[in-house]
Formats: sequence, structure tokens, C-alpha cells
Amino acid sequence: MDKNLVGYCGLYCGACGIYQGKIKQAVENLQKIIETYGFDKIMPELAKWESSLQHYQEFEKVMGGLVKLFGECPSCMSGGGDPSCAIRECCKQKPYTTCAECAELETCEKIKRYGLGTLTNLQKIKAIGIEKWIQEMQNKVAAGYCYLDEKT
Repeated sequence: MDKNLVGYCGLYCGACGIYQGKIKQAVENLQKIIETYGFDKIMPELAKWESSLQHYQEFEKVMGGLVKLFGECPSCMSGGGDPSCAIRECCKQKPYTTCAECAELETCEKIKRYGLGTLTNLQKIKAIGIEKWIQEMQNKVAAGYCYLDEKT
């Protein structure tokens, strides 16, 4: 059970598309397909059929940026994620493992801003404990859970 996969904010890094490498993998797969079929070399011709393809070079830069930014993340507790995360700084100053330990949890504007189930997750961590919550999250991820399923 890896407690380093629990973010200060209550997100479970194991359910993150960046941590899992899904974004990097998807972009790299697209890059391989484009290269394999030589689409990158015939984009000027293809742009005659579809005008948006005239921006292909910018798209290549965006794909490179996605691979760079979303390529490797060791988890928030291990130094990954947003380097200027206010929640991480707040927890380190208190010092808390997660915001679930904080008396201001229910009213914290930093937490409310994030959405993605962070407050709900933190409330659950507080109620059942971090170990049991990690196990639940591991089971959810194994069943296909994704943070995109969260509304708030």
C-alpha cells in the first residue's frame, strides 16, 4: 500500500491519467501512426483537403509539450504535480499528511476550488482512515475508475 499515491488534497495519484502515463502514451501512439503513414510529410497536401491541417506544425509542438508536461509524474507526495500547489504548501506548513487532518477542511477555499471529488475524498479519509481509503481507491482504479467521472 503506497501512501505516496495519496495527494495532500485527497486525490489518488493512482487514478490520474498523468501518473498512469496514459496521456503520454496516447500522444506517442498518435505520433507513431502519423510518422508510420508519412502523414507528417504530406500535411501541406492534406491541408488542401482540410484547412485546419495547415496548423500541423503547431500541433506537433503541442504534442511535444503534452509528452513533456504529462510524461512522468512520481506523485504529489514524491515531488510531482503542480510545483506551486497552495494545498501542498499549506499541508507542509501545518504539517499534515493530507487536508483531512485540518479543522478548516469543510470551509477551505483551496479545496473547494479543485473539485474532482477532493472534499468528498478527504471526508472519507477522515472517516475511514487513509489505509482503508487507499484500498478502496485501488479497487476503483482496477475497475476502471477515472477522475473524469467526478462532477465536484
